[in-house]
Amino acid sequence: MGYLAKEITPEEFDRLSHEEYYLIDVREESDFQTGKMPDARRVDLLDIANHTVSLPKDRKLIVYCKYGEVSQQAAETLCEDGYEAYNLLGGYSKWVLRQIQRDMDSEKRREDIEKSLRKKFKRNLYGMFVKAVCDYELVKEGDKIAVCISGGKDSMLMAKLFQELKRHNKIPFELVFLCMDPGYNEANRKVIEQNAALLGIPLTIFETTIFDSVYNIPKSPCYICARMRRGYLYKEAKRLGCNKIALGHHFDDVIETLLMGMLYAGQYEAMMPKLHSMNFDGMELIRPLYLIREAEIKHWRDYNGLNFIQCACHFTETCSTCHTDGQTSSKRLETKKLIEKLKETNPFVERNIFSAMSNISLNKILGYKRQHVRHDFLSWYEHENDLKIDVMTEEDKAMDLAELARMQAEKESARKACGMEGAAVTDHDDN
Repeated sequence: MGYLAKEITPEEFDRLSHEEYYLIDVREESDFQTGKMPDARRVDLLDIANHTVSLPKDRKLIVYCKYGEVSQQAAETLCEDGYEAYNLLGGYSKWVLRQIQRDMDSEKRREDIEKSLRKKFKRNLYGMFVKAVCDYELVKEGDKIAVCISGGKDSMLMAKLFQELKRHNKIPFELVFLCMDPGYNEANRKVIEQNAALLGIPLTIFETTIFDSVYNIPKSPCYICARMRRGYLYKEAKRLGCNKIALGHHFDDVIETLLMGMLYAGQYEAMMPKLHSMNFDGMELIRPLYLIREAEIKHWRDYNGLNFIQCACHFTETCSTCHTDGQTSSKRLETKKLIEKLKETNPFVERNIFSAMSNISLNKILGYKRQHVRHDFLSWYEHENDLKIDVMTEEDKAMDLAELARMQAEKESARKACGMEGAAVTDHDDN
């Protein structure tokens, strides 16, 4: 080729002054949003391949991807175009590992991270976590909960919030921080283990071969992978004596899933805050981040200078889920972008989507399913006029108000049990 790009190690990169380099991230947009090197700019691989990018020529171009393989090709192309381009050896993954190793022995670092949950992020993270736990009755006395750790920002935050809850909670319950290794490469496994060590999360790790099992599945491998992972988590959690597994789905996941079902599957199904397992008797799934916005999780991550993995399967290693035009095949990312577009003209669109899940008028729908049985509006349409609307008496209203007051008192009592006396925890609509 004649334009072989040089490689630069993370150690060599750290010795460069800021004026010497221009940092380029060529990963997918979703990866870039999950975490990036400081001051990095995302540049689309397609633009580099088509020689349509305009970049500074008075500085070294440091190019990185997830593992340093795709970025090598990008750096080669930039060298052809006359740039002084370098490929970051080992990519973002190796850089993250180096950053974590620096913090490993810092007890103060962990204390500062935990302090941020009690102070700066008490309302929008811990407060909303407690609100979900109380409002949806996710944690009860005697529970043994498997907090499922994938290694990403959501599950790691969930683990810290559970630790904080247990520290203040007056209701006895147990925690197991369960991490399944479905076939991570060595670098990603180290990132997870060292992040857990930094954050003070005692992991219980078990191994499976799920990534290998789904790699050759041509259609919907991510869906099948997710189903298999959940099954293994249920099985291992039950073996450890747990009665619940906790997953790190947040508010954005909830509304995106609802829209995805409508737009791509023609169905209206909410991601519920808790579910009974259909295949493992006595087991429940809970989602305690249900009311927490992803932006707040990212804010906590960036404020504390933390770096986590996103998806680390064989597909993302080889970019085999990407199209040749540089676009992702992720319907979730498409839905996320759609919501962002709608927010430009309606800043309340996220709140409204969420509220729609509990504001369904059953007499204004064409049909619904209950316990796998379909009900059509025609089955009640002819008798609709025969239905009598009862007029509420003052006694009925008083009873309703008393019931509402009782429910509010129970929630407040639960918050106090969680150590949230006097905390400014409001309804999610006001957040």
